Amino acid sequence: MKQFLAKIKESLVSVLPVTLIVILLNLTPLVNFSVKEIVVFSVSALLLILGIGLFNLGADMAMTPMGKYVGSGLTKSKKVFILIIACFLMGLLITIAEPDLTVLAGQVKDVINPTVLTMSVGIGVGIFLVIATLKIIFKIQLSSILMFFYLALFALTSILIISGNGELLALAFDSGGVTTGPITVPFIMALGVGIATTIGGRHASENSFGLIALCSIGPILAVTLLGVSIEGDLNYKVPSYEIADNVLLSVGTTLWSVTKEVTLALGLVVAVFFVINFIFLKLPKKRIKQILVGIIFTYLGLIIFLTAVNVGFMPIGYKMGIELANSSDILLVVMGFILGLVVVLAEPAVHVLNKQVEEITDGNVSKKSMLIALSVGVGISICLSMIRIIFDFSILYYLIPGYLLSLGLSFFVPKMYTAIAFDSGGVASGPLTSTFILPLSVGACMALYPDGSKILTDAFGIVAMVAMTPLITIQLLGFRAIVTKHVKERIAMHRILTENDDQIIEFI
Repeated sequence: MKQFLAKIKESLVSVLPVTLIVILLNLTPLVNFSVKEIVVFSVSALLLILGIGLFNLGADMAMTPMGKYVGSGLTKSKKVFILIIACFLMGLLITIAEPDLTVLAGQVKDVINPTVLTMSVGIGVGIFLVIATLKIIFKIQLSSILMFFYLALFALTSILIISGNGELLALAFDSGGVTTGPITVPFIMALGVGIATTIGGRHASENSFGLIALCSIGPILAVTLLGVSIEGDLNYKVPSYEIADNVLLSVGTTLWSVTKEVTLALGLVVAVFFVINFIFLKLPKKRIKQILVGIIFTYLGLIIFLTAVNVGFMPIGYKMGIELANSSDILLVVMGFILGLVVVLAEPAVHVLNKQVEEITDGNVSKKSMLIALSVGVGISICLSMIRIIFDFSILYYLIPGYLLSLGLSFFVPKMYTAIAFDSGGVASGPLTSTFILPLSVGACMALYPDGSKILTDAFGIVAMVAMTPLITIQLLGFRAIVTKHVKERIAMHRILTENDDQIIEFI
């Protein structure tokens, strides 16, 4: 109960800023929500607090230990082939049932068949989870792998543009961001820790990161290849974002849909885990009971969280985008930055990452510094995305310089920071980004371009931006740490050299 109350307190601090911004904006002439919309939003915010609290408690009790046990257990068995098969299946199955991906696929169902999209993305994640596992086993530098695959990716995007389906570029990069959601992140991160700590070595902590970073590349490559093969016109229809007339019926429908998705998602993870446990791990009953309790908390938390954001946050985000864009371009950009600062606080997987980073680095990278770097990064990304919607230019003008800068920084900062930064990019773009920030950008796009022709190219891509900017801000955090250390060392040396010579000789 103490742990649960602590998690509720954390989630209250996370959700409160977004809620207050929406309510305060409603008190101004800039945005005008109906009483019904505000009531639904406020109730959804309360449910969001409960959902995040339950999820975080369940992640600590079940998802993280499951990942560590699978990673360490299969590595100790020294059956690399079995480990690779398990990683591919885990990557494939978890991704197919990831709620974030389902939300994105539902919003573009008129362009790409949702089943084809999710299967392509799932295979991409499975393959790259295998590559990430081999990286840990053979101790290959993450920066070298990232450099190779991102250069290959940008070469492939040029083929996509030449093929005439350049409109799918933003969607391809968005798919990389939404794949690493609340179910995927705790398990995959813990899997990396389990494998790295079992193998050991001087750089075990550093090697444990990077799995999320690599798993974010697979979907982008998969959807880009899918885009190259698509023929014909891309007809995008804007989905309905309005709050239903019968709210209770809408809640019931959404709850049923979300429950099916989460049951499938967690069911696949749990089934594979128990098969591996039965054959290889053979954990004691006490541990199994604790994991089962944690799974129940995770299950309930995710259902409550996803139902709340779908019912209450998606319509509010869409309407806010329309009204802010109609009010002022400058206001849209400023509010994009402010919302970005606070929305990342309410992403469940962010708290899992921050806690794990603090533990792995022995407090050298604190939760507070990580959260500030992520908040600033996401704020900048949404601000830049709103500028792109206003001036209507390709997302490549951001992505190419952004990724070149982030890959360039990887040569100058400690490798630990690079691995954490690229993991953070995938984690920051979670379900709240898909269900609040993406509808916000769609609404802004509809206000500026009422025919809806620019949504696929301009509104989409915001998830990709949210995934990119933390790569730069967190590596800058690492660069600052190096500079600070260097300055302290120079000051210490200066003090030694300016001490009285007699004292120095006597000391020697």
